Amino acid sequence: MTYENLDRKLVNSLLGDGRASLRSLAEELDVSVTTVSNHLSDLEDQGIIRGYTPKVDYDKLGYDVTAILQLKVEGTALEDVTAELSEHRQMVTVYEVTGDHDIIAIGKFEDTDDMNAEIKTLLNDPGITESNTSVVLNPAKEHEQFDLDLE
Repeated sequence: MTYENLDRKLVNSLLGDGRASLRSLAEELDVSVTTVSNHLSDLEDQGIIRGYTPKVDYDKLGYDVTAILQLKVEGTALEDVTAELSEHRQMVTVYEVTGDHDIIAIGKFEDTDDMNAEIKTLLNDPGITESNTSVVLNPAKEHEQFDLDLE
């Protein structure tokens, strides 16, 4: 087999089953186990594959409320506020963004009381000048990855 697109095919296979064995990947891609192992190591070394984690359904674990925080911060406080949010265990996503706000953060909370308490604590930061919080009613699509195009 030619190795054209092998890395992309390997990534796509792992997106389908992140726990697949080297042997099963080799069989699926019609290459040797050594080839899969070498390409996988290269993808990890390059930071393309950064780890292997389970997909967790937080709703089923009691984190029923997802909140989206849009924050405006003082220019000099952006780095500190972003770092603080990133360290918060219930914030699953933190972005520095362009537009009307400087930061968008997404958090998972057990209920609205938990959300209110956590957000009030976070908003005590004097670097935050304005906030807007939205509660997700229904996640139509969440934390999904996509297969890579094969060239």
